[in-house]
Amino acid sequence: MKAIGVGILLSLSAVFSARAQEYVSDEDLLETQYEVPLTVDMDAEEEERQIELKKKKPKRNVYYGKKTRRGFTRTGFGKREVTELFSYLKKYEEPVPYVRDVYWYDFSRRSIVKSRKIDKENAGILHGPYKKLLGDQVIEEGIFYMGVKHGRWTTWNRHDILQSKEKYYKGWPKESKVAYHNREERQLMEIIPIHYGEREGNYYAFHPSGNLAAYGEFQFDHRVGIWREYYDIRNRRKREIMYSKDPFDEEFKPYIIREWDERGKLIYDRSK
Repeated sequence: MKAIGVGILLSLSAVFSARAQEYVSDEDLLETQYEVPLTVDMDAEEEERQIELKKKKPKRNVYYGKKTRRGFTRTGFGKREVTELFSYLKKYEEPVPYVRDVYWYDFSRRSIVKSRKIDKENAGILHGPYKKLLGDQVIEEGIFYMGVKHGRWTTWNRHDILQSKEKYYKGWPKESKVAYHNREERQLMEIIPIHYGEREGNYYAFHPSGNLAAYGEFQFDHRVGIWREYYDIRNRRKREIMYSKDPFDEEFKPYIIREWDERGKLIYDRSK
């Protein structure tokens, strides 16, 4: 595998060229190079967990070593009544980082919310088994780990016909890929979210130090919204690039919004 430099999204020459052209072409960006399937880590951890469960009797309402409480929601009436049965952390803890879709129970609204914007005063982070029923029929079942989907998730329609069967590893779909600067020392280089063969979700790249190097979102295999680069200094921004919010807008030309030097001084602002 070819080495990937710390200039995660653009080379300097591409930056200056982009300014002259007023946009950044997709070809100028770093081409993702997959190294290790995420399923390697997922399968190994799940196997270890199953061995551990066989060694000792699991404690009531304790999942992955964390204490939880049980909860439920109920909406609709009669045959259209939908019930959700779940567990949430007894004490608030920060959910798994980086994953886009985080699930938590909003005590004030009495409903499950899917968002990284968490009202910590009213949030129960979902952790443990989850089941959704339409009447008496189970239509979705899985398990959460610190607010994200983990392990096997299955859905059925109202006629008990299997609709989907998916596998996650701490919020990342089973097809997602990870790469390391140093695999032995687990120095994470990038996480590429892949769902049904397409890049879908939040992308992250890291410097060898562990500091965040780049961040952005994929939808339907296309970059969308603002992508950000960072210097190898914690949270020190380097540049921001704007992509279309519509993944199917082929006419939109990505462009640099702002750029900073290593000292944090703004050196380019497209709006000025």
